[in-house]
Amino acid sequence: MDTSTPADDITLTLTHHGSPITFTFAQDATVADLSERVASELSIPALNQKFLVSPKTGLLKPPFKDATLPLSSLQGKKINLMGSTIAEVTSLNDSISKAAAPRRPGPIKAATPARNRDWKKVQEEAQYTFHTLRPLPYLPNPDRSLRFLERLRDDAGIKAAMRTHKFSVPLLTEMDPAMHTTHESRTLGLNRNQGEVIELRLRTDAYDGYRDYKTIRKTLCHELAHNVWGPHDRNFWELCKQIEREVDRDDWTRGGHSVGNQEYAEGYEEEVYDHGGWTGGEFVLGGSAGGGGGETVVNSAGGTVQAGNLSRREILAKAAEERMKRARQAEEGSRGSGEAPS
Repeated sequence: MDTSTPADDITLTLTHHGSPITFTFAQDATVADLSERVASELSIPALNQKFLVSPKTGLLKPPFKDATLPLSSLQGKKINLMGSTIAEVTSLNDSISKAAAPRRPGPIKAATPARNRDWKKVQEEAQYTFHTLRPLPYLPNPDRSLRFLERLRDDAGIKAAMRTHKFSVPLLTEMDPAMHTTHESRTLGLNRNQGEVIELRLRTDAYDGYRDYKTIRKTLCHELAHNVWGPHDRNFWELCKQIEREVDRDDWTRGGHSVGNQEYAEGYEEEVYDHGGWTGGEFVLGGSAGGGGGETVVNSAGGTVQAGNLSRREILAKAAEERMKRARQAEEGSRGSGEAPS
């Protein structure tokens, strides 16, 4: 039997979790046909699918703006499929549920006194900590993610802040980049039900690298502040900055080296810490009817825009204005620093 591919067929190769997957389509196939094949053959529902196409095309995800986009226009381009299968999502949800379930306290063993050891500190560190660390097992190198989570848990500054504020978190886990990334922004962390579960974006969007350690640690400070305050109001930001200062002050190691120096793919501009604390598994946007909550967007120039109750379009516009302002200031500073004519 002839198994060769007809000359007029379209062949696309996708990369998913670091592995290439090849599909063959008829010449008139569209991006909607690609989504159906991924759902049926890879068990990744359309809701979880994101196709990062480079160069130029950018992010495509169902429901597509143009479902009739011909697949022939994607031939020869690099296509990165980001998305989790139903089984992977179910496994993660089961893990979160188990970690959040009430636990029976085990028997407390009597401590043996020893000189020059602060046993009160030892007991507090055992109580006020992250009791379970869980990487995502279906992503590459979960053991490396576990070491990253252990480093955060054992960070001298983080441990001191946990004791000071009496934070006890049942589960600290990593975030799947594909689940919280859009063409406009990416979420850095999540806090569910005032510290029941904290998720952190450890990896780059392509899963093949890790973000800077100090950036992730700062995101963790942000999420720990949500243990007390949900909305991004004045109370929240005062506590967040306080925790950041305490972590820096009590980090006797004076920081550490970065884990992974890879950057995000081109086309992504904005980063969002989060959207306030989770309640019942749903996002609760910061701020009240008359308050000043909301999200803070960190733009690619390093500046911040207080979102308040603005729409996404307004947030992006303000971020663009901030970048233009910084560019003008840099240009003026460059002209002002030139040498005077002799």
